[in-house]
Amino acid sequence: MLEIKENLSLKSYNTFGLDVKASEVYFLTNIAQLSDIPQREEALILGGGSNVLLTSDLHRPVIINQLKGIEVLSQEADFIELRVASGENWHELVMYCVEHGYGGIENLSLIPGSVGAAPMQNIGAYGVEIQNVLQNVTAIRLSDLKERTFSAEECEFGYRHSIFKSRLKGQYLITGITLRLTKNHHTLNTSYGAIQEVLARKGITEASIKDISEAVIEIRQSKLPDPKELGNTGSFFKNPVIKKAHFDRLKSQYPEIKSYPVDDDHVKVPAGWLIESRGWKGKVVGNTGSHKQQALVLVNYGKATGKEVKELSEAIKADIASTYGIELETEVNIIEA
Repeated sequence: MLEIKENLSLKSYNTFGLDVKASEVYFLTNIAQLSDIPQREEALILGGGSNVLLTSDLHRPVIINQLKGIEVLSQEADFIELRVASGENWHELVMYCVEHGYGGIENLSLIPGSVGAAPMQNIGAYGVEIQNVLQNVTAIRLSDLKERTFSAEECEFGYRHSIFKSRLKGQYLITGITLRLTKNHHTLNTSYGAIQEVLARKGITEASIKDISEAVIEIRQSKLPDPKELGNTGSFFKNPVIKKAHFDRLKSQYPEIKSYPVDDDHVKVPAGWLIESRGWKGKVVGNTGSHKQQALVLVNYGKATGKEVKELSEAIKADIASTYGIELETEVNIIEA
């Protein structure tokens, strides 16, 4: 039976910990229940609530995705295909795979949120993105409840982007994903960030997927606040990609500016560096601010409103635009009434 609650606070359903009320909240445990939700096309769908900023009370349906299940679709000597329901917790899925020796997503350890958000956001960390191992996505169109399977190509993945954030935004509820993971001869990615430093400190010369997962967890815990202790959504902004000519001009003016190559004509500039360079890192503004250890992370110091966080993000964006001529984009989905 479909559970429904009225005038419910969503504080426990968003990692910012914002006390926003929803007029109607539906707890979805199986796909058939969608037909019982009125005005479902207007609904806000929440999984882990790790990539949303709620700016006001909601007077439209909210669907809490609680679809569960992990199923082995096929396997051979070196590979396995897993079908995972979208309401599963992402980090718990990574731990399940590491425990069973399935490689490919260990670098994505400790990313908050649900499995359904993973393809929507094309989540990535430490040199790996979900698109590297994703075979397909199944989803239900909310207008007529027709199911569709999207191949990885049809998802139109980009940097923290997919078709579900653009042309099909709000039209589908992702019900599950299929991952193709390695059972043997894993391709290990240890070159990004401080992974090699952590492994070296531990005296590990031939890393396993578990070693990499544990290193990533250690690094993330040292840099990022636990949402259970300090409300946040992880990285609030995307790392901007700019033309090399633009970067060269900035480099002549700001020799210390950081970058990563993208192609012959573009470079990626760390948004955290840009924000920190302007003095925002650790700055407290009212009940919100930029985290003291990671400038990219905006936090709720206990009583922040979504409006306060949004205003802070807009102030940061305006500062970076006027100083460097770079327009920051948010990773977080800002939800208005």
